[in-house]
Order: sequence, then C-alpha cells, then structure tokens
Amino acid sequence: MSDDLYIGLDAGTSLTKAAIFDLAGNQLAEAQHRTTVLRPHPGWSELDPAEAWKAALDVLARVVRESGVDVSRIRGIGLSAAMVGAWLVAADGQAVRHGITWEDSRAQALIGDHVARDPQFMRRIFASSGSVMQQGCTLPLLAWLIHNESETMTRARNVLSYKDFLRLRLTGTTATDRTEASVLPGSATARTRSDAMIALFGLEDAAGLLPPVAESESFVGGLTSEAAQAIGLPVGLPVAVGAGDVAATVIGAGGLAAGTATAVLGTTCMVGVAHDRPVFEPADIGLLFTLPGKRWYRAMVNVAGTLNLDWAFNALAPDLASRPERFAMMTEMIRAVPAGAHGLVYLPYLSESGIIAPKVDHAARAQFFGLSPRHDRACLFRAVLEGVAFAMRDLFDLLAFDGDRVLLTGGGAQNPDWVQMICDLIGQPVEVPEGSQFGARGAALLAATADGAFETINAASAAVTGRGRTYVPDPQGTAALEPAFARYIAARDRLLG
Repeated sequence: MSDDLYIGLDAGTSLTKAAIFDLAGNQLAEAQHRTTVLRPHPGWSELDPAEAWKAALDVLARVVRESGVDVSRIRGIGLSAAMVGAWLVAADGQAVRHGITWEDSRAQALIGDHVARDPQFMRRIFASSGSVMQQGCTLPLLAWLIHNESETMTRARNVLSYKDFLRLRLTGTTATDRTEASVLPGSATARTRSDAMIALFGLEDAAGLLPPVAESESFVGGLTSEAAQAIGLPVGLPVAVGAGDVAATVIGAGGLAAGTATAVLGTTCMVGVAHDRPVFEPADIGLLFTLPGKRWYRAMVNVAGTLNLDWAFNALAPDLASRPERFAMMTEMIRAVPAGAHGLVYLPYLSESGIIAPKVDHAARAQFFGLSPRHDRACLFRAVLEGVAFAMRDLFDLLAFDGDRVLLTGGGAQNPDWVQMICDLIGQPVEVPEGSQFGARGAALLAATADGAFETINAASAAVTGRGRTYVPDPQGTAALEPAFARYIAARDRLLG
C-alpha cells in the first residue's frame, strides 16, 4: 500500500483536533487544542475567530512536528468542523465579528415571528431540508444579523460555516460543500442550497454572501505561504473542501454503506442510518444530513450525551471530577447498583436548547424522577448512564431501524459497561470501531479521495471498516433493563406530554 499520508483537521465547538492517517485509516499522531465558548448574552454561543485560527494552526503544526514523519509523504489536508452557525468575513478574508456556533439560540424570536405569520413555516422547512431547523442554522442567523447588526453586515463579504472559515484562512479560497449547503436550511433532494428557503427568510438580497458549493472530496486551494510556514508544510499543499462534522464522523467510522447505523455517544447523543436516498420519515422530527458519495444520514438527536456525565461528576462528585481514575471509580460504584437504579429515572435533556427528538421541545430539561432517601450517589450515577442509554434506545425506535450493523463512536463508547447497556437495550450487536478521531479521519479520507488514492469516498470509508470490538446482547441484561426502560418512557411522556 502507498506510504502517502493525509491530515484531518476537525474543529469542534470547544475542542480542535488534528491527526495524521495512512490509507488504511491508521492514526500516526494527533494534537488537540481547547477553545473557549463565549456566551455574552443568554442563549448566545460564539467563538473568537482569532482563537479558532490559532487553535487550528497549533494542532496542525504540532501533529506534523510530533509525528516525526517526512513531510513529503503528506499529500493533503481535509477539513471538518461543527456545522452551520455564521462566520462573517470581509473581502480580505478577516472576520468582522465573533463566529456564531450551531448551539446559538438568538434567532428564536425571529423564528417565532415567522411561525406566528405562517403556522406551516417549520413544516415548509422540513419538507425541503428533511430536518427540524435549529435556531443556530445559518439562514435564521443571517436574518437576525441583518435586522440587528446592520453596520456589521455592511463590512461582510461572505457568511461561512466554521470549517469554511478555516479553509479560507488556510488557502485564501472561499467555498462550501453540499453537507453544509443542504442544512442552511437548503434542499436535501437537490443536495445543495434552496432559493425557496432563502426567500422564505426574505434573504434574496443577501444570497450573494453565501459561498460557491463544491464537492467535499475535491481540492479547491492550497496552503498560503503564511499558513505553510506556521504549520511546517509546503506552500500550495492541497486542502480539500471537506465536510461537516456529522458527515465526516460517519465516513471516518466506516458507516457510509446504506443501511448502516452510526451512533454517536459524545457531547451530543445522536443515532442515524445511512441511506441511498433522502428519507423524510418520520415527518417533522429529527435531522437529515446530505453525505458525500450520494448518501444521506437520517438522524435522531437527543442533543446532550456525555455532557450528562460531565455534569454528574461536577455536581454529584466534585471530589472525583479532576481525578484521572474517575471513570474506573464510577464504574465500580455503578456495578454495585442493580439495573433500574432502585426505581430512579433520569431524563438526559441537559442542553439549554432543549430537544428535537423524540419530540421537538425547546423547553425540555433534564431531571430525576422517583428520587427518595434510599438513593445514594452511586444510584444517581447509575440512573444518569441508564438515562442516556434509554434515550439512545428511544432514538433507534424512532428510526424503526431494521438493519444488522450498528457502529458506536464518541467518548462514551470507551466505557464498556455503557456500550453493553446500549447493546442490551437495542437487542443488536454493536461495533465500536478502532480509533477515536473519526471526524478527523473522515476529513483525511476526503482529502485522500480528492487526491485519487480512492476511486470514491464510499470505497475510502469501506477501507477503514472491520477493526474494533463487537458487543453482543446479553438476554439477562436486556430482561433486567426493560422494566426500567418502561419507567423511563412513562417519565418522558409525563414531561413532554
């Protein structure tokens, strides 16, 4: 096999990562840089573009340096980042304000005004994009900026997503890809932006701010001399268009084949299935992502995943929160508690933006049901882990998944007890692929495909499958969890109506 290497850059909302991969998907090195999410007003979520750019350069430079590889072997860079949001840049490519992230909710009042005038507003959007629109999507944010920051808008030449902002800084080239264009909201069927959606928000005059659309697995520019010098790579090294983080994760996990379910147990809890056509059922719920390779990923999202466990450590066990062995200590605690946590139920709706599955409810919040004096810290931890697992079972049920291949990624997939719990609940074998930086690996595979190392991105994704650990359902575990799941459903229905 060729000794060519590719870098994947994956910029999350609070953590930017870079990794180097060979064509078998083996990771040679990685680097991480944490970024600060700014919340200047309630419901706002922003990143400082200067910090975001510094983080990208830092991880790229460190992964090249620390890998020790001959840089002549590195053939290209692929990009991925948290999707949608709004990053405004001037004609010189410099940001004119802080970047707005996907979790921002400042546009909710504007959306509410549209719904008041047109009760079918959200359904029109779903009929085009296949997704329940979140407040942090690009079009509602752009409309909000035009109404509320007119002076800023006079200086803006383009409105970009996070990864497209980083690519502009790396290469000087403005572009986006189909994964982003179709969720502005756009058109899932056309796999690009939608003039009808732009008009729905009254943004016809602002459409020129949106960048040209290119294929994810194509090169549109190379490293500038400034970026190349900062990173330690050759000037002009090709940079692929890349894809949003969801698409890149599916690709990097080996989940691009139609009928494969890829679940993410990370900060966000998501379950989705790859299809060879756009799937809009069930209607008016969940998300539909356009993927490279003529695939679509029909997903249900609980929004908060391992965030619940982070909260539990900080709120319930501050004495353990900073200890390296905290997860092993937690596992020992919960193994002493029977399935069902002595009747305690936890609903893991911890995000400030609420939930969009199993029901759209922006007011939904996490809570315990059935709490009594008998429940100690171990019971609460057990209930939190079970609650997230029950939420994932909820999402599988919504998708009516009938396939035979389930992949599980994300930080939570490194906890065997949690994975077994999910496996028992869905009654299907669960594969945990080898590796951890699946978004970066997906981005690197897009660059490799653009470079001609693979005939298609589908072949690239298939090349990294088959390695990892497979869990099989335990009938006793399933039987023990089913009564607790029934209590969870009852508590969920009481909360959501």
